[in-house]
Amino acid sequence: MTGPASPVARSAQAPVGQEVSSVQAHIGDKLMVACAATGATRRDGEIVGLHHEDGTPPYDVRWADTDQIWLFFPGPDTRIRHVDRPPDATSPGAVAAAEV
Repeated sequence: MTGPASPVARSAQAPVGQEVSSVQAHIGDKLMVACAATGATRRDGEIVGLHHEDGTPPYDVRWADTDQIWLFFPGPDTRIRHVDRPPDATSPGAVAAAEV
């Protein structure tokens, strides 16, 4: 019996432009951090830098509300929206993007 797919496997299979809960990202992908605390607001940002070739955290994120770039380690309340990009053999996930 097989268990659920890992986050990495799900992100490789998810259609481009669809929101997934993943620990892999590419430059240009969008982040949304939801906060369950009362009165807290959602934060949106764009990944502008990677620290690992395979797209795993941490990420350099430009936050939409402040336009500042901060080092970010995503938590369980973070969602990554993969954006459309032309296939490029040098970028992580190029095969997954090309197959979609």
